[in-house]
Amino acid sequence: MYQIVPGAPGEHRPMVLAGLLGGALVLAAVIAWFYYSLSLRKAQLLKTESLDLKKDGYIIRNHAGDAVFTMAFRSGTLDLDSCTKEGHILGCTRSETGKLNFFIQTVREKDTVMCYHIRWEELLDVNSVEHAMAYNDSHWYGGAEMATQYWPMRNQGEEEPSPFITSDVYSNRNAFGGILERYWLSSNATAIKINDSVPFHLGWSEKNRTLRFVARYKGSPFKPLVGHSGFPELSYRVCVGLDVTSLHKYMVRRYFPKPISVPSHEVFRKPVWSTRAFYKSAVTQEKLLRYASDIIKYGFKWSHLELDDRYTTDYGEFDFDPQKFPNASGMFEKLRKDGFQVTLWTHPFINYDSINFGVALEKGLFVREPSGDLPALVRWWNGIGAILDFTNPEASKWFLSHLNSLKRHYNVTSFKFDAGETSYLPRQFSTLVPLSDPSTFTRRYSEMAIPFSSRAELRVGYQSQNISCFFRIINRDSVWGYELGLKSIIPTVLTISILGYQFVLPDMIGGNAYPNRTADKELYIRWLELSAFMPAMEFSIPPWAYDDEVVKIARKFSEIHETEVAPRVLELAGEVVGTGDPIIRPLWWIAKDDKAAFKIDSQFLIGDDLLVAPVLEPGEQERDIYLPAGHWKSKKGTYKGPMYLTDYPVDLDELAYFLWVET
Repeated sequence: MYQIVPGAPGEHRPMVLAGLLGGALVLAAVIAWFYYSLSLRKAQLLKTESLDLKKDGYIIRNHAGDAVFTMAFRSGTLDLDSCTKEGHILGCTRSETGKLNFFIQTVREKDTVMCYHIRWEELLDVNSVEHAMAYNDSHWYGGAEMATQYWPMRNQGEEEPSPFITSDVYSNRNAFGGILERYWLSSNATAIKINDSVPFHLGWSEKNRTLRFVARYKGSPFKPLVGHSGFPELSYRVCVGLDVTSLHKYMVRRYFPKPISVPSHEVFRKPVWSTRAFYKSAVTQEKLLRYASDIIKYGFKWSHLELDDRYTTDYGEFDFDPQKFPNASGMFEKLRKDGFQVTLWTHPFINYDSINFGVALEKGLFVREPSGDLPALVRWWNGIGAILDFTNPEASKWFLSHLNSLKRHYNVTSFKFDAGETSYLPRQFSTLVPLSDPSTFTRRYSEMAIPFSSRAELRVGYQSQNISCFFRIINRDSVWGYELGLKSIIPTVLTISILGYQFVLPDMIGGNAYPNRTADKELYIRWLELSAFMPAMEFSIPPWAYDDEVVKIARKFSEIHETEVAPRVLELAGEVVGTGDPIIRPLWWIAKDDKAAFKIDSQFLIGDDLLVAPVLEPGEQERDIYLPAGHWKSKKGTYKGPMYLTDYPVDLDELAYFLWVET
């Protein structure tokens, strides 16, 4: 028989412990595998195409896998456990503070472009939503006309977000300009377009190299739509392409309206002559006739004569001051016989001392105070008055009827529509049709130019690219620099061209000659030379106000504009109607991977094959010029790019330009 002999106490304990330890290790491995699988699923969940979502922002990669767009959530962080993914939509329902509606929708618009629609909508009564976009070591373009304009953008200092609305940057140099769109484009082929519904504020940080995008109603001029909760929502779309040029072409075709026709060909060919800078508000019938006579006397051509401020008795009236213009009908008849068409200056203000103030008040045509009972008086550069409410069809009809009356009575050709910025609205106001976005007022005003669009001129634009008139950049000072001076013209024209405004009038040659800021001879000539290569030219200070040399140079460049520049511009203008592509183009338009081209702000292209390099520095008769890849021919030789031409000679009566040639 077998006999069981009891072991010593604790003899089997190591075996039991080993078994328990092995089981624990197996369980730990199972748990680790579970959480690893869960983390993989979560990682996959929080990734949509080439976008990686984190609780405090997201990163987008391009087709090559490089991080090209980074956005940080500044006003809150996501609770990633609340996120789910269904098809092409990644959504989250909570932040660290409570409920929200957040989603990212992926849309592959075409093989070469991937777009992401992002929306952060608060469901709680919070002050604002803020996202901060990093520059990502790239150059950015777009946004708005500015008083100090750079290309690419060079946002200086720390700027708290402010309402992104149209403003008069001549009077407020720190505001956003009269032509703006919620669109930015970068050299690394990314673009962002803020949705129209957003109560949008823009700021920046030079230190952090970020643009700050903020949605806020409280303490702002934006108002929620009727029935809207009033909680802020920040929504936008980010698109990534293969290169900056093809991406911009896609964005313009997809999101911007196009002009329906090309305005007057004569304005593209021959200069506009304005009384504004030369006579200011002291213009009279005698002075206007003498001005026209001198244009003929000195051998210049013209598209039309522009009679600016001030030809009426009071501001807000629509007939001629009989003291200053004792025989307006005879004056127009004389000008017609001499071959002049005439346009008149107009604006949206009716001063309180005008006979039309009481008329418009009785008809209820003004923008009103919030109560709706009284007109909202505003101060503008020519006094105090009220502003017509262009959301009111009756106000628009009344305004247009007076313009048409002038047109019929005097055979006026068209009008220069001045002002229109929302900065001339009072901070608190009411309109017949409530304005969620104040810049909609700019859009309504710009529509007044449509009946006269062939030779009409506007200085404001917001979602107005379809209006087929000339858009004038804001008044320039008679100075050399980037702050509303000669150097600012190319960056400004390139900026508004990227925003979809192609029929550009680059303001008056030599600037506005305000007191103590009259252009000297050299500045005037260099300004003239640059203007000759813009879509249209505008004189006010006449060349004969200087000397015979200036007259000779002005004739020369007017001829170059008419014979060499205008035919090319008109061909491109015809294409704008279908494509929206710029007439005046940055160098990177044809040099998509050329890092040097992304930073050039003193040269530009007309189309793809005419490169222009004006002299923009005082006392210089040479300059450095960058030529992108290709063969470029000038009057001094043919050059193979990419290359820098250093100390390229440019005499005072010359401008350097190059034509791309096939080899």
